[in-house]
Amino acid sequence: MSERPFSVLGLQQIAVGGLDKQALRRFWVDTLGLTYKSTYKSESENVDEDITEAGHGALAVEVDLMQPLDPEKRPKVHEPALNHVGLWVDDLAAAVEWLTAKGVRFTPGGIRKGAAGYDVCFIHPKGNAEAPIGAEGVLVELVQAPPDVIAALRKPA
Repeated sequence: MSERPFSVLGLQQIAVGGLDKQALRRFWVDTLGLTYKSTYKSESENVDEDITEAGHGALAVEVDLMQPLDPEKRPKVHEPALNHVGLWVDDLAAAVEWLTAKGVRFTPGGIRKGAAGYDVCFIHPKGNAEAPIGAEGVLVELVQAPPDVIAALRKPA
């Protein structure tokens, strides 16, 4: 394999889905104490999502609480309940180009603004004939890290 032109820096988010966003909030915000940040709704993504956060600043991790706008439509953001994991990357465009050349399958939509305002794209859970490498059953979101996150996650321990 050729040298990777990007680095995965750390965990940016997990996304949890359910049919009742208020029940998700009762657990994640009221019970565990995560901080509510904002709400995002998208008809095309079939989602009504609360963005919450564990931790603070550049090292905070989002926990997105997702309810489908219509449980019968796709994507079914509540199935599975652990919808996806998001990884900070230092160069999203380079990552997508390199991974595509290696045969990684991405979901439709390409690089776009995500719910929290960062550029994102998704690696498909399963490969296919054209792009045989998938994420082995897990939807993986690659998220362009802003400069403060890149600096914080590259600091030596």
